Amino acid sequence: MAEVRALGIDVGSTTAKIVGIDDDGRIIWHVLEQADPQVGKQVEKFLELAREVTPILSVPIEGEREIGVPLIATGYGRKLVHQATRTVTEITCHARGVFRELGHGGTLVDIGGQDSKVIGISPKGEVVDFSMNDKCAAGTGRFLENTANRLGVHLDRLGEVTLSTVEEVSISSTCTVFAESEVISLIAHGVATEPILKGLHRSLIKRVVAMIRTVGLRPPLMLSGGVVRNPAIPQILQEETGEEVIIPRHPQLMGALGAALIALELVE
Repeated sequence: MAEVRALGIDVGSTTAKIVGIDDDGRIIWHVLEQADPQVGKQVEKFLELAREVTPILSVPIEGEREIGVPLIATGYGRKLVHQATRTVTEITCHARGVFRELGHGGTLVDIGGQDSKVIGISPKGEVVDFSMNDKCAAGTGRFLENTANRLGVHLDRLGEVTLSTVEEVSISSTCTVFAESEVISLIAHGVATEPILKGLHRSLIKRVVAMIRTVGLRPPLMLSGGVVRNPAIPQILQEETGEEVIIPRHPQLMGALGAALIALELVE
C-alpha cells in the first residue's frame, strides 16, 4: 500500500468514516462504521486503526519536532475529535471531496441520516452557495427509516420495494410526525405498502428539490450520502429534476475525503 500522507474523519449522525489518502489525493485506506453514541470512544478506535498504517500528527511537546500526518475532522461530531489538527465544516469538505472524485463542479445533493445539503460548486471546486436542512427530519434518511420501520420493511430492501410498483400514494404532510400519522391512516384503509413507500420517497425528494431551487441548479446534478444505497432516491430525483444524476464512486466517503484533502495541504 502507498504511504498515507493525510487523514480525514467525518463523524456523522448515522455513520462515522475515516479516510487516508496518498500524495495524489487518492483514497488508499478507509474505515466506515455505524455511528456510536459514544463519539469519543469510536474516534479513539478509528485513530488506533489509523496508527496501524501511519503515525498521526500530535500537538508537539516544546522543543520536539512534530511527527506524523495531519488529521482534519468534519461532520456534526467534529468538535469532539480532540486529536484533530483542525476542524472544517461539512459543506466545505463535501464540496472538496466530490470535486476531487468527479473532477467538475455542479450541484451536489447530500442526503444524510439527520440532515440534507445542497451545495453549488464552481468549475474550480469552490462553494458558491448552499442550503442545509438540519432542523426537520422530513428531508433526511431518518424520515425513510422511521416510516420503513412502521411498514415493516427492512432498510436494505427499501429501494427495491419502492421501485417494484408504478402505483403511488401522495403523502401531503411535510412534517415527519404528521407523515407517520398519514401512513398509519393509509395502512388502516388497506393501502398497500409499495405505493405508500413510493409516495414517501417522492415527498422526501420534493423537499430536496425545493432546496435545489433555493441554491439554483447548476448541472450536472450529483448525489452523495448513505441514502444513495437506496436506488429509488437517484431515480426519483432524476424524475423530479429532469437531470441525469451522477454518483461518485465512494458516495459515503465524500466528507472524509474532502477533510483529508484539506489535511494534505498542511503537509510540507
